[in-house]
Order: sequence, then structure tokens, then C-alpha cells
Amino acid sequence: MNKLKKNRTFRKTKYVLYKETLVDFNEHFWAFVGSFVGLGTICYLQYEKFSPAELTLLIGSFGASCVLIYGVISSPLAQPRNLIGGHLIAAFIGVSITKLLPDLVWVAAPLAVSLSIILMQITKTLHPPGGATALIAVTGGTSVRELGYFYMLSPVLSGVLILLLAALIFNNIPHGRQYPSRAMSLKKIFIKK
Repeated sequence: MNKLKKNRTFRKTKYVLYKETLVDFNEHFWAFVGSFVGLGTICYLQYEKFSPAELTLLIGSFGASCVLIYGVISSPLAQPRNLIGGHLIAAFIGVSITKLLPDLVWVAAPLAVSLSIILMQITKTLHPPGGATALIAVTGGTSVRELGYFYMLSPVLSGVLILLLAALIFNNIPHGRQYPSRAMSLKKIFIKK
């Protein structure tokens, strides 16, 4: 009996590992194209509009957002409501904490990230890269600090909208991929209870 149970567990484990390591070239191709075009558009605008030395439009949290919205498109954390809401909430919190504690970065940084997590959880807009958006608002240097609340509009909102547009286009081209996720109706995406 015990040996039979171990064999069943082994077979299940082997199957899960096999399924997780399958290479889906179509999935990888469209994840690459979407992220390349989405982030590439932001990079192009950065170098056309601003000095390459000041990466005003290009914030690190966009790279993590790309992983979610192009790589795991069915994740609740990758849905449009979470993408937009998470980044905007985190940007607001990060800028606000920076204004309240401008000289105490060692307190402001963890406080901004922690409050962002709580507010994203409360509003059901949890998007892990949002934590980095809040952190960047605190630690981004003088060019980011000088933006103040404008940081929420550019780079955050403008960049998020570019990434979302590319996700809506490239995640819906191939058969079998749908973004927003089929499990997430428009009502669920924009009106969470």
C-alpha cells in the first residue's frame, strides 16, 4: 500500500515537472514581441524626448511589469486593473512619502513600499512591480524628486498605458492567448467587490 502511494506521488511529480518544462515557442515568441515593442516604445520616446543621461520615462518597475503582462498574462496580478492601479497607487504613495520625509530615505523607502502594498491590497490592485515604482519615487534622485506628483503622469501613467496597449495588441494576436484573461470579465477587471 505504501509503495503504491509512493509510485503515484512519483508519477504525479514527474508529470508536473514535465508540463512545467515544456517549451511553447509560440508563447515565448509573442511574449518576446509584446515586451520588446512595449518597452521599446518607451525607450524610443525616452531617447527622442529626453537626455539619455536622465532616464525620466524609463523606470525599472516597467521591466517587472513586462514579465507579468507578457509572460504570465492569465495571472490576476497581470490584469489591466492591477497594472494601472498598482503603479498609480504606488507612485502616489512614493511621492507623498518623499515629500513628508525628504531627508530620511532609510525610513521613507520601506514606508513607501509597505504602504503601497497595503493600499494595493485594500483596493484589489496588487501588482508587485508597483513596489518598485514607490521605491523609485523615493530613491530615484533629483530628477525624479523634481517631478513631484507629475511622476504619476509621466513616466508612470504614460509608460503603463504604452505597455498596456502593446499587451492588448500582441497578447491577442495568436490563437489561444487572450488578454485580459478570459477568467477576468471587464466587469471583474474594473469593478472589484
